[in-house]
Amino acid sequence: MRVEFEVLGPVTARDADSGRPIALKGPRHRAVLARLLVARRRVVPVPRLVADLWEDDAPPAGAVPALRTFVAALRRALEPDRPPRAPARLLITEGPGYALRTGPDTVDAWRFETALTDATTPAALDAALALWHGPAYADFPEASWARTERSRLGELRLQAVERRAALLLDRGRAAEAVPDLDAHAAEHPWREDGWRLLALALYRTGRQGEALAVLRRARALLVEQLGVDPGPALRRLEADILAQAGHLEGTAGRVEQVWERTAAAYDRAVGGGSRVRLESTVGLLRELAVTGGGGLEAARDQRTAAVAAAEELGDPDLTARVIGAYDVPAIWTRVDDPEHAARVVASAERTLAALPPDAHPAARARLLATVAVESRGTRSARGPRAAGEAVRLARELGDAPLLAFALNGLFMQSCRGSGLAGRREEIGAELVTLGERHALPSYGILGRLIRLQARCARADFAGADAQAAAAERLAERYDRPLVGVFTQWYGALRLAETGTVAQAEAAYRAAADGLPDAGMPGLAAGLLPLALLGLRMRHGLSPEPEPEPEEGPATAAPGAAYRAADWGPYAPWTRPLLLLARNRRAEAATALRTLPPPPYDLLYEAMWCLTARAAALLGDRETLARARAELAPAAGELAGAGSGLLTLGPVAAYL
Repeated sequence: MRVEFEVLGPVTARDADSGRPIALKGPRHRAVLARLLVARRRVVPVPRLVADLWEDDAPPAGAVPALRTFVAALRRALEPDRPPRAPARLLITEGPGYALRTGPDTVDAWRFETALTDATTPAALDAALALWHGPAYADFPEASWARTERSRLGELRLQAVERRAALLLDRGRAAEAVPDLDAHAAEHPWREDGWRLLALALYRTGRQGEALAVLRRARALLVEQLGVDPGPALRRLEADILAQAGHLEGTAGRVEQVWERTAAAYDRAVGGGSRVRLESTVGLLRELAVTGGGGLEAARDQRTAAVAAAEELGDPDLTARVIGAYDVPAIWTRVDDPEHAARVVASAERTLAALPPDAHPAARARLLATVAVESRGTRSARGPRAAGEAVRLARELGDAPLLAFALNGLFMQSCRGSGLAGRREEIGAELVTLGERHALPSYGILGRLIRLQARCARADFAGADAQAAAAERLAERYDRPLVGVFTQWYGALRLAETGTVAQAEAAYRAAADGLPDAGMPGLAAGLLPLALLGLRMRHGLSPEPEPEPEEGPATAAPGAAYRAADWGPYAPWTRPLLLLARNRRAEAATALRTLPPPPYDLLYEAMWCLTARAAALLGDRETLARARAELAPAAGELAGAGSGLLTLGPVAAYL
């Protein structure tokens, strides 16, 4: 049984798999547990525990035996399946006292602190704040041993509320921030930053009078109750509001004004010029795509419409420009929307066939690069040929942006077998050089991420760290939020290879939390359970997955995502192992015999390693021979690590 603890409210323990609370008997038992949680895995000596448990009264003569009784009862509750006389694994005796050696992801307060450190969006802070169900250690409001921790956690929570509001203001969502800030300022009237943010939010929603009233209310409270004047930040804000200072609109407000004025000027200049509008629309879609999330999904949807509209005009040159202008760097070798990709490829092929002989080679190269990028992950021979031709044309033309686009297509077609990390490293290095020499930051970032993947494949984590850091610096400078998705998953992969199972699992789950908002379903589908499967196999916990649930929906408890039936596109390669875990050997053998070859993507080696594992357990020598032949070129690599996301351990171990 895996146990989770809650201290952001009443102190409780839960069975993580079922979500049911664990009975902790009386208040002294709960106090022992809370005191050990406050110690954060450190040993608390027995005399200290006794003094804290009876801090209001002199400890009774039998205090130490009573404490041992409380500890024994807690051990039975927290580890009900522990055999008699077996040493405790959770609440342990060490030296002069006791310690609760629970994992870093099992205590809600510890998860809150981690989330607060990593949070860069209002949604992430919402998730962190949702962990709170009352004051920290609510059962022990007067306990001196809990006072410092209660105060520290409470301060962190208030900072999170204010940080969330500041992020909403930065994103031009001032109206959303007002209700929570109003309540926050009323509940904590001495926090000047709360008043400042509330006044600024009101001003940005056009409520100038209310903003000034808030600042005057803050002044009255501070002067009358504390005898102090407002600090310089509040005084400066009041003066700026009275002067209607332009900077109060914030970046979002100024950008909105620039956008509106530019759009109006564009409408006046272009009028009904549909051809110009189509080409400029694709430029906007390209910029929208790199924002990630809803922007990426919207760009993908509107791109299809733009291409269809261009084809209807019957101008192959225009259609080639519309298709080829969408040169958004792509790092994941599986498409998010196969139907959309197939339509784009079909349009590009039709346009290639319709281009006149004197068409500029750059138009042809961009169409070929598009075919290469959008046909990634398939077994069609057309993709590699298109990529090679696009690179050749771009080199002949000496066109750096075109060459970067073509190299992206070449990268997408570079997974047609195992052991190709070195080739991808070369492509990444050239993209980095192009990005630096020709001011192509998006392709510079792409090159860094490709090199990160290649270094991971060869277990060069120092090199991968350097690439991750460089990619993050560029992402921060050029506002490319999707980069963080990949570097966070890389951090989890690194822990899977160098850290503990608990650390890696927590990191994978945290990374997976950001996937729904990334706008990349082709990346998200099935990734977390596959990563957790790789983690178990890598650390020798069990080569097979845990049994699938017989019935009922998966819960949100740890391990549930791993056991859930939805393995996304990886289902065929995990199914034989799942069936073997449930002793359904005949079905597993059938599933293995009918297994298709893996798609040509960054998890090619990982899928073959899963196949090899199942074949070994079933004694299927024919499949083993095939798997060995496919994996042999990758003997020096880590299976799956070329994705930069997960690992199943050294390929050599499977060979």
